[in-house]
Amino acid sequence: MKFAAALAFADPSQFLAVARTADQCGWDALALSDHVFFPETMNSAYPYVATGKPFWEQAAPWPDVWVTIGALAAVTTRLAFLTNVYVLPARHPLHVAKAVSTAAVLSDNRVILGIGIGWMREEFDVLGHDFSTRGQRADEAIVVLRTVWRGGMVEYHGQFYSFERLLMSPAPTRPVPIWVGGESNPALRRAARLGDGFISVLHSQAEIVALVERLNALRAEYGRANAPFDFCVSCHDANTLDDIRRLQDAGVTTLLTVPWLLYGDDPTLLDSKRRGLERFGDDIIAKMR
Repeated sequence: MKFAAALAFADPSQFLAVARTADQCGWDALALSDHVFFPETMNSAYPYVATGKPFWEQAAPWPDVWVTIGALAAVTTRLAFLTNVYVLPARHPLHVAKAVSTAAVLSDNRVILGIGIGWMREEFDVLGHDFSTRGQRADEAIVVLRTVWRGGMVEYHGQFYSFERLLMSPAPTRPVPIWVGGESNPALRRAARLGDGFISVLHSQAEIVALVERLNALRAEYGRANAPFDFCVSCHDANTLDDIRRLQDAGVTTLLTVPWLLYGDDPTLLDSKRRGLERFGDDIIAKMR
């Protein structure tokens, strides 16, 4: 099993120091979340809590993930970087392909593109992308990304995106994994049909086991049962080494967590983050290897 620490809502001024520490104490990845902005007035419902209201403060930081990954890659040597999740259909896929391929080349292929279709209509409206077709466009965008990342002259002609022969350089020297988030039936099918992996929101162990089983059944339905596939999960009741081993036995390949929230320190402090990374590295990661 691999381990990723989530940087969502953390102070961006601490990111470089956090990345250096994670790189040194056994972590496999850092995860960065994505939104371009939040409107003063929002009618869209956040789908992952019963109230429909985002649980973070309006002024919470959302630094650009690709600028951030470039900076973090420059101060680390082995750590990978995961977007959790990048709102793919809120951008043109060629813009996304350029940013991701550049980050992959400069980081020596230490990039995983985690994508979602987005839930905030206001973000799409301001950016000029149709909210109602975002799922279909995300499906096409995944194909566009893989097409241009092959390198050389390529063309694509689909329902939403179309271009004649072009070359985007530099291209990644290895395929960039695309992990799909979202837990609606269309999102699970997208992950099973088009993804190299799946990213969950916060769940119990039992819920995660059911998700893995559901996705494996869908992958078999699409003839992809034997293709490599990653299950990246967040689990609120996996508190011990035995819990985490059970998740691994169930098929989980990456555990996403926030270690500085686990040990009772002030989570806003850089020293607390460092201690959380180091302690989790000693208590869990080293013993799982």
